[in-house]
Amino acid sequence: MGGRGGDRGGVMITTAGVARFRAVLADTLGWAFDDKDAGQLAQVLLRRADATGLERGEYLARLAAGDWEPELGTLAEELTINETYFFRHGEQFRVLADVALPERVRARSAQRVLRLLSVGCSSGEEAYTLAIVARQVQPDPDWIVSVLGVDASLAVLRRAQTARYSAWSLRETPDAVRERWFHPHDGQYEVDARIRAAVRFLRHNVAGDDEDLWRPGQYDVVFCRNLLMYLTPEARDTLIRRMTGALSPGGYLFLGHTDSLGSDPDGLEPQQSRHTFFYRRQSGHPAPATPPRIAPPRPAPAAAQPAPRRHVDGPYERAMRLLREERFAEALTVVEAGPAGRVVPRELLLHSVLLAQSGRLEDAEIVCRRLLDVDGLYADAHHQLAVCLEGGAAVDVAVGHYRLAAHLDPDFAMPRLRLGLLARRRGERERAADELGRAQVLLKYEREDRIAMFGGGFGRVALTALCRAEGAPR
Repeated sequence: MGGRGGDRGGVMITTAGVARFRAVLADTLGWAFDDKDAGQLAQVLLRRADATGLERGEYLARLAAGDWEPELGTLAEELTINETYFFRHGEQFRVLADVALPERVRARSAQRVLRLLSVGCSSGEEAYTLAIVARQVQPDPDWIVSVLGVDASLAVLRRAQTARYSAWSLRETPDAVRERWFHPHDGQYEVDARIRAAVRFLRHNVAGDDEDLWRPGQYDVVFCRNLLMYLTPEARDTLIRRMTGALSPGGYLFLGHTDSLGSDPDGLEPQQSRHTFFYRRQSGHPAPATPPRIAPPRPAPAAAQPAPRRHVDGPYERAMRLLREERFAEALTVVEAGPAGRVVPRELLLHSVLLAQSGRLEDAEIVCRRLLDVDGLYADAHHQLAVCLEGGAAVDVAVGHYRLAAHLDPDFAMPRLRLGLLARRRGERERAADELGRAQVLLKYEREDRIAMFGGGFGRVALTALCRAEGAPR
């Protein structure tokens, strides 16, 4: 018998069960987890088995069968870092605009086509940013700019295809770019139709192959950020070979700050400019050979199970469910349909969160301050007020409220996470490492409702991985 691997509500999962889950994830998604992730993986296994109405053993057998694509996509979304926004790590996009694309324009002068790929594109911000930068660099309007974004999760790809984002997603976007390429729409910002026309999205699991996607020499630029750190060594090496081979000679590969291919990667030249590293495909160098991936025999899928019975819940529960599905407008409608003047702290807090998610930061701040008038020691309200203030560029004041939230509730992980990310952005590396280290520990025990409201749509494992990645030395 294995020892206890994790529990929720009195339900336990053995270490053997978690180990099997890890093995299935490695085989089906190419994902790697270490022993420190066992608690979070146990929670995910419990949650997903419950959601599908299967016993845990049946769930793992069904998942291992390899033909359960919707569930693989759900796991990919929950287990990845989706902390993304337009022009994230702007130094890489400055290199793209000033170095990489001008060189590729010269190389493509006869074809007058630029092709770019975003691997692990999440909800689309990176792919659209690539298209915006390429559009601004292209010398003539008759050039063709083509951007492909790929991700394993259909849910995030559906969000990407809507091309509508909150003000928070545009927090690093230059004002001139925002005015030219984004249009206000129902409290959000919609990507300009000319940019949308240049971008398409495709579901792809990097543990599998796709001959068309990885056709040799077709891309001028490939971005693959915050993905390699998740993968098993085999999956990582295979993906690197595929990306290298799919680049045109002289094409460029941009990775996340935590990813390194060493000083002499096969077929690539490490380069540095604008305080960032990137790679260039060596001209005349043959593409690295990718060995065929031989999948192990699959067990037969488990028999279909009846769907779990639904239960009737109230407005708060319905709104929380919609929030978890990132259906913010519908959730906001449910909350605002309630009785006027009702003062229930958790309902006011959720109302403020939904207003902020819809880009209505001023309204969200008003509701949050009303909540603090009722209970000035409510840690969650101080955290939410800080989110509103940070989104409105009052960062220093936001830091004070994050610190107060952490002081009022020492077990509250989310303000520690935000303080760490802000410190990292300011270049305060030691402070960032300290805050993100604390957040990483606290996230193991963070309440599910807090993760849903303050996690930006990211699960416990993804937030933990974010702390680990952003807290690492650079």
